[in-house]
Amino acid sequence: MKYLKTFLSAILAGICIGIGGIVYLSVESKLAGAFFFTTGLFVICIFGLDLFTGKVCYTFQRGKEGAVKLPIIFLGNFAGTWIMGTLVGFTRIAAVSEAATALCAVKLTDGYLSLFILGIFCNIMIYIAVEGYAHAPHELGKYLSLFFGVMVFILCGFEHSIADMFYFSAAKMWSTEAFLRILVIAAGNAAGGVSFPVLRGLLEK
Repeated sequence: MKYLKTFLSAILAGICIGIGGIVYLSVESKLAGAFFFTTGLFVICIFGLDLFTGKVCYTFQRGKEGAVKLPIIFLGNFAGTWIMGTLVGFTRIAAVSEAATALCAVKLTDGYLSLFILGIFCNIMIYIAVEGYAHAPHELGKYLSLFFGVMVFILCGFEHSIADMFYFSAAKMWSTEAFLRILVIAAGNAAGGVSFPVLRGLLEK
């Protein structure tokens, strides 16, 4: 039952990221899009939902149980983003699919090493965002950490595997190559999410 709850929580988190992706694709201003995309992670943090890129940062702290849940969360996130990406195609705002197509074309022509490194960079910012939200001593600092962390990774063009799942779903561009690239990005997310807190921990010893 606990794994089913984790899966359902991950679906909801994927839906939230999908909402963030829709608003990002809907506005002309990249800055505004990055700001409002943060709505997705904001809701995830508020409700304690399971997002792969956030949970992977605490793999070592949560031990075997946390590691076992990661693939469940990853699949749940995929289900949630696929639901959002598919359903938006049946609405009057289906034009967001065109913007998603342009984004996905870039990802499909990029090199694997580039995607992996950009995935690392992304999750460094995700860790800063979620850790800051959880432990910043001042209320304002919590929200600044969250919003700046997410906005920076979007504006820099870093790769977020779960957001990319939504873009590929909205663009209807899934293929073996697309799945492979998502896995490369996810591996980068994991590397960045794990390495930054580990190095931080060494400094505190």
